[in-house]
Amino acid sequence: MKKEKYCKELYLNNRKIGVNEKTYFIADIAANHDGDLGRAIDLINLAKEAGADCAKFQHFEAETIVSDRGFSGEMSSVSHQSKWEKTVYEIYDQYHTKLEWTQDLLGECKKANIDFMTTPYNFEAIKLFRDTVPGFKIGSGDITFKSILVEIAKQGKPVFLATGASSLEEVKRSVDILLSLNPKICLMQCNTNYTGDISNFNYVNLNVLKTFSKIWPGMVLGLSDHTPGHSTVLGAISMGASVIEKHFTDDNSRKGPDHNFAMNPKTWSDMVNSTRELELSLGDGIKRIEKNEKDTVLIQRRALRLRKNMKIGDIITPEDIVALRPCPKNALTPMDYDNVIGKKLVNCKIRGEEISWMDLI
Repeated sequence: MKKEKYCKELYLNNRKIGVNEKTYFIADIAANHDGDLGRAIDLINLAKEAGADCAKFQHFEAETIVSDRGFSGEMSSVSHQSKWEKTVYEIYDQYHTKLEWTQDLLGECKKANIDFMTTPYNFEAIKLFRDTVPGFKIGSGDITFKSILVEIAKQGKPVFLATGASSLEEVKRSVDILLSLNPKICLMQCNTNYTGDISNFNYVNLNVLKTFSKIWPGMVLGLSDHTPGHSTVLGAISMGASVIEKHFTDDNSRKGPDHNFAMNPKTWSDMVNSTRELELSLGDGIKRIEKNEKDTVLIQRRALRLRKNMKIGDIITPEDIVALRPCPKNALTPMDYDNVIGKKLVNCKIRGEEISWMDLI
């Protein structure tokens, strides 16, 4: 049998990620620190308290990710960025995670016992964090940025690849690039619309996870999501997603590019609690009478019972029996009806009593 060239389990700081493991939650703090280190530290702790496994940041410099000239004119009014009060370049410059915060963020994550991760949007960030993060996230926008895919893959750490706004062919090409250097991949379905509009549920397309699992059986899958609430999260997990990434803030009413569609401590906690309930309910797929149903079998199923008192030697006729609850152990069920008719009683039985094979010859 052909051996898959990708891992079916990933490890982050000794945490196992994969099928039948607890869902791994990434709180993408991203720009929601609003350029303030104190807020970034507070959000780390709030994310931990709400049940996140990882606090993720995004590291970039405005000049290495956006073109001020490129976003002038027509491109200044595209999508959610049209509502920004400053230019795209200015917003990226204002809200970037400063490299000089690194030791403070790392220290706070360690103290809070939460993983620290980043999406590096330049090669300097990859180099800076390669010895400190347990894995790297690649944002959907860089799925065609081959050189950064290669550089991240070369670090040998788990790679979380978001696939928003991309075709299947683009996904395949990027996965092939990563797998040529690194077998540790989590492939994440994503819809990159950041408006928080309820209509975005029409485009999340969770069934893509089924497509991914057919092409790459057993590959670790995830969902990077920007819709309100956690309906999509529960759906994704039921389809095999092991990793969930959502933006995280403390206050959805704050000004900033990511606050309005992010989860807050209350909604994040609700999401984690609902997920843990879902994980318990998914089970192993083997149909059986469960431990908590054993009494139900007795009280809900019907047994063959006598309509009247009968004595030894009487022959059972259709008029003599009725199917009624409960059904004690060893009692005959309506499934046995045809084999009971015409049998002779070897024990005296009273009206309403169940019949067993020990009563018949």
